[in-house]
Amino acid sequence: MAGHRRQVRRYSVGVLSGIVFFAADAAAENLSAPAVSLGPREEMVVTATRYPKQLDSIPANVSVISFEDIERSVARNIPELLRTQAGLHVTDITGNRASYTVDIRGFGETAALNTLVLVDGRRINSADLSGTDWTTMPLDRVERIEIIRGARSSVIYGDNASGGVINILTHEGQAFQAGLQVDGGSYETLDTTGYIRGSEGKLNYAFSGSRRRSQGYRENSGTQFDSVGADFRYDVAEDFELSLSGGYTDNRARLPGALTTSDFAAGASRTDSINPNDFADVTDYYVQGGAELALGSQSRFKLESSLRSRDSLAFSTFSGGNFTGQTDLETILVSPQLIVEDGFLGLKSHMTLGFDYESNVQDITNALYLSSSDSTSLDVFRLEKRDYGYFIYEEIEPWEGVQLSAGYRYDRADFSFGPAAPGGASLDENLYTAGLTWRAASNVDAYFSFSRGFRYPVLDELFNFVSNSVNTALIPQQSRDYEAGIRYRSGERVGVDLNYFQIETDHELFYDPAAGLFGFGANVNLDGETRRRGAEVSVQVVVNDLAVDMGYQYTDAEILGGVYAGSAVPGVPAHQVTLSGILSLGGGLSLAAEAVYVGSRPFISDFANALPDQAGYFAMNAKLKYQRGRISLFVDLNNLTDAEYSEYGVLSFAGEEAVYPSPEFNALAGIALDF
Repeated sequence: MAGHRRQVRRYSVGVLSGIVFFAADAAAENLSAPAVSLGPREEMVVTATRYPKQLDSIPANVSVISFEDIERSVARNIPELLRTQAGLHVTDITGNRASYTVDIRGFGETAALNTLVLVDGRRINSADLSGTDWTTMPLDRVERIEIIRGARSSVIYGDNASGGVINILTHEGQAFQAGLQVDGGSYETLDTTGYIRGSEGKLNYAFSGSRRRSQGYRENSGTQFDSVGADFRYDVAEDFELSLSGGYTDNRARLPGALTTSDFAAGASRTDSINPNDFADVTDYYVQGGAELALGSQSRFKLESSLRSRDSLAFSTFSGGNFTGQTDLETILVSPQLIVEDGFLGLKSHMTLGFDYESNVQDITNALYLSSSDSTSLDVFRLEKRDYGYFIYEEIEPWEGVQLSAGYRYDRADFSFGPAAPGGASLDENLYTAGLTWRAASNVDAYFSFSRGFRYPVLDELFNFVSNSVNTALIPQQSRDYEAGIRYRSGERVGVDLNYFQIETDHELFYDPAAGLFGFGANVNLDGETRRRGAEVSVQVVVNDLAVDMGYQYTDAEILGGVYAGSAVPGVPAHQVTLSGILSLGGGLSLAAEAVYVGSRPFISDFANALPDQAGYFAMNAKLKYQRGRISLFVDLNNLTDAEYSEYGVLSFAGEEAVYPSPEFNALAGIALDF
């Protein structure tokens, strides 16, 4: 029936996830700390099957960040909200909140291409190496986030899901609400956000807008982010619902660049920039529409479609000149689905049949200036990718408390390039998954699954801009994903999740700085197998007015064969620990704190592990909030220990260590009004 997205939220009881904290409620002055979710029994998720299902039927490590969790968090954007989720490694590359990577299960520098990111089920990964632009979805538009770890979702969604899927669900209107928030602080930061949500008869609506300005921690690291968004849902009839949403962002970021060992030796400070003129400007808009129709009491038909246009302009300098790149990317998505919930041989059954079509057309204009010849060369390219995916997913319950699931997908991608010879390429993959979940006791679930994942080369991996040709030797990356875990809840005060995974990858796609022509490197398939295995542990405990959330992940990511046999995958820490807590102080006052430790890891692009590992780091943030009626005041304190560290480090073209220094201690204060 129509309105199932609202049903998901109505039955959701929320999960205390990652570094998500409790803040005093607007309607009371003294509240105890929140309970841990009732967990797998009642939590509903849509991402795993593209339709609402109870969490305890999913044989994967799943976590949910609810609207209440988001309001209580210290985070200022989605990647910061994800930072301490077990199994996720979040990196602020430039240190100015303009560019992030979110890595699920240890893919390192290609994490953005192996983590599928959705907004209301619409993929927002770009068809090129830019991956996901997190600035296009501000946190004020988000009501809920669902995270599915592992390649299991490749059958449901196709490309880019080798590590997992993150689905961001936006607000929809119910009772009338409106709000305004203004905050400012270090680095001349000034942020303003506002929203209006409500309903009129059969129509639900939500509007939001934000403007963010900051000069940044380093020279040439200023940012300007502007966004507006709207969501509408209309119940045409009891069994028919229409939806329409859209958003526009205009993001301008200065790019301070990396600092090498030689730069520091020459006297550079952490806040300096060797590239004072580099920048990236992006405008992005999308329109998404959908319809859901009930076909009798057991079946439903859904149609989702969207149009996205992304225009980017980037300027970068190097020792011999500069480079300007202008890219216009248009994406069209269409996804019809048939969902059938009925008996199968007398057993409970759920089946989803679907088709995904995606078209990407990218126009590129590159201008390369060489100071040695005082000349500029101009190249114009058109790159296209069209993807066709057919899938079926089935769940049955042969015995009470036991769920069996299986799925299959055939996926084909057609690429075309111009002006290039050969003019195109076609690649295809067959995917499958199988899983088992078992309710071992009233408060314990166990699960196991096997999945086959993949990733196609993106447009600018297949196309070589140096030789103006297509690399026909590249083939899709393939993986085998094994996963087993236990979910435990004791009442509403204790929760434990344990998970073991192993991912075996063949033909892994990556950029090898030692390959290619003229010292530019090249995109290649790794000539040996890569294995990632590890454990994810999260524990939630609530005692009186104190809620504590602890997480630990161990990842062993190793290249097993080929020229780099025995090397660790660059950019992947073996150990990551998170600890967060929230304390209700009474009188509308609450104190939240979060800490994350990220262990040492090889520098990005150091596949030979020739350099010493990049140093690990420890960072701690806190938030003090006072709420009285419809007004709340807060103070954010970031990097409380004033640590000097770098989240992102890379091997430079000269073979040196190069880092992007992260901000030292900084603070932000603000006021929020809700009507």
